[in-house]
Amino acid sequence: MPTALFAWRRTPPPFLIGGAEVTQQLLAEELAATGWRTIYLGSHQAPWDQTPQTAQMRTFLDEHNTAYEETQEGLHYRWNGVYCLAVPQQRITSALRGVLTQARPDVVFTSQEGAADIVAQARPAALVAGILHSISKTGLGVLSGSPHHGLAVSEFVLRLAPPTDGTQLSVLYPPFTPPKPWQHRRERARAVLMVNPIPAKGADLVHQLIRRMPEQRFTLVEGWWNTAEQFAGYPNVTYVPRVYDMSPLYRSHRLLLVPSTVQDAFPRVIIEAALHGTPSIGSDRGGIPEAIGNAGIVLPAEAGAKEWAQAIRATDHHTLGEQARRRATAFTRPRLPDLERLGIYPAANASST
Repeated sequence: MPTALFAWRRTPPPFLIGGAEVTQQLLAEELAATGWRTIYLGSHQAPWDQTPQTAQMRTFLDEHNTAYEETQEGLHYRWNGVYCLAVPQQRITSALRGVLTQARPDVVFTSQEGAADIVAQARPAALVAGILHSISKTGLGVLSGSPHHGLAVSEFVLRLAPPTDGTQLSVLYPPFTPPKPWQHRRERARAVLMVNPIPAKGADLVHQLIRRMPEQRFTLVEGWWNTAEQFAGYPNVTYVPRVYDMSPLYRSHRLLLVPSTVQDAFPRVIIEAALHGTPSIGSDRGGIPEAIGNAGIVLPAEAGAKEWAQAIRATDHHTLGEQARRRATAFTRPRLPDLERLGIYPAANASST
């Protein structure tokens, strides 16, 4: 039985902040479901400010009837077949040493904050794959440790990833799960949806659209932080706190707005919405056009509120939504064949007993 280890300095599943967390959780769960022994090492403290999250994690696990054990080492539990361990930030190095020694993983996946150090520690003991979730210093930093593989989440990220000695750079698109059959519905409100309404994701433009289109309903979903107060004065806005399952929101809105001003790598929300028949209108920044493809609307980064309002009013969301659904379905295929194609799966399978 091959063993996979996911090791990083953020929380293990299912405690989500953004796309990187979702992508790695789904990949870990797919490996577990196909017979891999899968271990996920993370921290119950945020790497950027050391904020403890143990209380919230215990509450969530209790609410989902998930047994856990709390020891001096950290919080231990299983989630969808994945063995998870959350330790303090200062214990990541020692915990990783213990897992490498005891579990002897065949492949280690890592990314984000401090990933280069994790690569350096794991590389002598296992095949190491660094997942490149963005083109930021944090996203590409894992390459400084020279992992055996650098797995870019899009062609856009691959183009901007620096060549690294000893590292094979490839695209591994994020995994997605198809909606359940009963999740499809035809009735949609006239409202449009936006996730993570912060400045980097186009919040300034959204403010303009809300004022320009008083007849249009907007649903805004909390992302990285709560911006509800900034939109509280608008009668045509519904602000939704961060939710674990976005499916009901995707399938009840006619359009998803992705007006990012930054070079997003490959926004998960575009594919997730499309799987529910909801097409996107996005800016031509980073990997957004790659995610939308020919099944949505891409506007120039310099387009203003007038052009966005025209696109929202003119888009045939029924026809475009069906095109988006058909295109997005291709992203729900298993990722194990991709790992096999890249030489990651056979290496793990051959060395395991």
